[in-house]
Order: sequence, then structure tokens, then C-alpha cells
Amino acid sequence: MTPQGDTGRRPDGAAFAIAAFLIAIGALMLWDGSRIPSKAGYSGVGAGDVPRLIGGALVLLGIATGIEGWRRPGPARPKQQPVPLLWLLGGMVVMVATIHTIGFVLGATILFTCAAAAFGERRFVRAILSGIGLGMFIYLVFDVLLQLNLPAGPIEMLIFGR
Repeated sequence: MTPQGDTGRRPDGAAFAIAAFLIAIGALMLWDGSRIPSKAGYSGVGAGDVPRLIGGALVLLGIATGIEGWRRPGPARPKQQPVPLLWLLGGMVVMVATIHTIGFVLGATILFTCAAAAFGERRFVRAILSGIGLGMFIYLVFDVLLQLNLPAGPIEMLIFGR
């Protein structure tokens, strides 16, 4: 017997897949957290308590997701578009492959421009300039202010002398 919602649709298969994934990750965290020796200090909280807490929460969220997928089937999903995904994956691959050669700012610019193209932006000069500005800001915050070393390329050498 298959329950039918108000729309006559079957239970939401995607919700069941997400629920199974959440429950599996939560169970793994519960198991892994239980293997950490409990050396609770004065507060009574040990190193294994946080993974167990998060794992339990993920299991509960997975169960709730499965129940909602059974009771209220979601709306019909639109046809997936592969081109935006290819833009994003391509930008990530190029950034990872070239970041140590061209530096963080140019790598972030490539990724930002590809992400903008994936979301439909066709004014590439605007996307490139925005990517450079955002990449410079992120480089300034993380490398210069927080002293976290990001890969330096020609732009970073020119401006920051690193």
C-alpha cells in the first residue's frame, strides 16, 4: 500500500535518500564518538561528547526528514541543467590546478567568474573585476590581517610584496 498525498504523488524519494545519508553520517559519528575515551574534567564534558551530540542530532534530523518525505511529498522537481554544474566544476578544477602558480587572487577570480557564468552572468568583464576585488579582499583579510598563508602570485607580489 502506497500512501498518496493530496496531489496524488508518491512519497518523496529524494527525501528518503537525504534521510538515509543523514542517518548514516549520524550513526558513524555516534560510533566514532563512543570510541573516544571519556576523560571528562571538572565540567563533565569529554572529547567524545560533541561527536555523539552532533551524531544524535543528525540521526534525529534524518528520521524527521524521512517522516516528512513520507507524509508530504515535495513538489515536482525541475529538469536539471548540466551546464551550470560544469561551469562550477570547471572553475574549481582550474583554481585547484593553478592556484600555486597564479596565486590566490587570480585563482579566486577564475572561480568567481565561472560561478557567475553558472548563475547566468554574461558580462564577463564585470564578473572578472568583481572576482579580483573579492579575491583581494579575502587575501587581505586572511593572509595579511590573520596571518594565514594563502598562495601568492604576481598580483599579491606586486601589491603586498610577498
